[in-house]
Amino acid sequence: MIAVSADLAIQVRDLTFAYPDGASALVGVSFDVLAGESVGLVGPNGAGKTSLFLCLAGVLKPRATLFQVGGLDPRDPAQRRRLPTQVGIVFQNSDDQIFSATVFDDVAFGPLNLELPADEVRKRVAEALERVGLTGMEERVPFHLSGGEKRRVALAGVLAMRPSILLLDEPSMYLDPRGRRELIQLLHTLGGTRMIASHDLELILQTCDRVLLLDRGQLMADGPARTVLADATLMEAHGLEVPYSLRGNSIA
Repeated sequence: MIAVSADLAIQVRDLTFAYPDGASALVGVSFDVLAGESVGLVGPNGAGKTSLFLCLAGVLKPRATLFQVGGLDPRDPAQRRRLPTQVGIVFQNSDDQIFSATVFDDVAFGPLNLELPADEVRKRVAEALERVGLTGMEERVPFHLSGGEKRRVALAGVLAMRPSILLLDEPSMYLDPRGRRELIQLLHTLGGTRMIASHDLELILQTCDRVLLLDRGQLMADGPARTVLADATLMEAHGLEVPYSLRGNSIA
């Protein structure tokens, strides 16, 4: 029997997933994430990054010899129902995650589904909006907000569930330079366990100490962010480029 460690937020062994049409998305992926760790997930288009996040969030059901996320097995229906209290995912496109008439209603949706008292729901909404810098925007219509503000609303909706693990899929997509800077500052304040999937490798460098590199559904590298991302041969082999800030230190 494989031991499950309380010090680990995520444990994955031999995770494999294929879509109904037979397309293989993930093949034998194995890794651990320590509680409190911030890990970047990089790779070319079609590498399996989003599929991996959807497995971790319980949306997709993979095969694996060990699969624990926040102490729960997402494949088990009973444990899957408890997963949103442990794991929050912010999708690439905020419009896929925002659907209510007001910012308050959108952020309150998750806590309301936990059947929490009204006072507790209001408290969680207020705390989440304060954390993402949107206090005072409770009655705004989400679809009238900027791309950066929508991203903050989506994140607030996740934070209101108070998960111990955050999965952020391309969080800087559609953001202008100011919005991107604000996002990086926000990520530094969140705490908890985070996995960030992104093509924005400079953002990964600024927010993650460790990197997992996926390609064609397989884990090709796992190590310190600055070491992995500075390896020019490795990066080129998998359709990526060494971030500009590391090019003077790249490994030939």
